[in-house]
Amino acid sequence: MPTTNLSSKGQVIIPKPLRSLHNWRPGQKLQVIDMEDGIMLKAAQPFAETILEQVAACLPYHGKAKTLAEMDEAIREGVEEANRDRG
Repeated sequence: MPTTNLSSKGQVIIPKPLRSLHNWRPGQKLQVIDMEDGIMLKAAQPFAETILEQVAACLPYHGKAKTLAEMDEAIREGVEEANRDRG
């Protein structure tokens, strides 16, 4: 497991293999999350978290509205396909 040192200014160098693995480049914004046994660094979200209801109306759709039965069938097919893919 890689280790690093805390500088007198509170700076930490993240080892290159980890930066590469997470595709973190210079200037990357990171969230610092306080955990019970330490801290966790996580890439900051470029946009505020949203829920579907906040963005669904902005998605363009041109065509006849799907019925609940058609949506249920599409979900069933998707589940079956996902189960086939798992082997």
